Amino acid sequence: MFGEHRYSLRTTWTGDRGTGTSGYRDYDRSATIEIDGKPALAASSDRPFRGDPARWNPEDLLLAALSQCHLLSYLHACVKAGVVVVAYEDDAAGLMVEDGRGGGAFIEVVLRPRVTVADASMTDAALAAHVQAHEWCFIANSVNFPVRNEPTISVARVEEPA
Repeated sequence: MFGEHRYSLRTTWTGDRGTGTSGYRDYDRSATIEIDGKPALAASSDRPFRGDPARWNPEDLLLAALSQCHLLSYLHACVKAGVVVVAYEDDAAGLMVEDGRGGGAFIEVVLRPRVTVADASMTDAALAAHVQAHEWCFIANSVNFPVRNEPTISVARVEEPA
């Protein structure tokens, strides 16, 4: 099934300290991101850009989107391949480089999913499902930098009868 899917949200700047953007140091980088029916997300810029480190920043959100998209695509690929996943964690990392002119870009993201499968016979298919998941991931297909996967697969421990 092919189709278009549209997404929308509202971002509201909440960082006016009373003088607006009268100077670079005179305002907070705080914002609220809202989607109807979902909890509001407290956002800011990253600490090096005068942001609040306790809030989500755009770089965090991009990395989170790539990690979650791979997770969801992977779980689907595993179902199709007959792989039973019982646990999944990803320690994702991204590298952004400033260009010296006030901008910059991500140059790479590495996903490091640690997957636990139900049975040792599923290990090879579980590893192969990462390739399929990468091909299916909408977010990875939308960025102009490499998104690499360095997965590890383990097998759930089977309790021996007492």
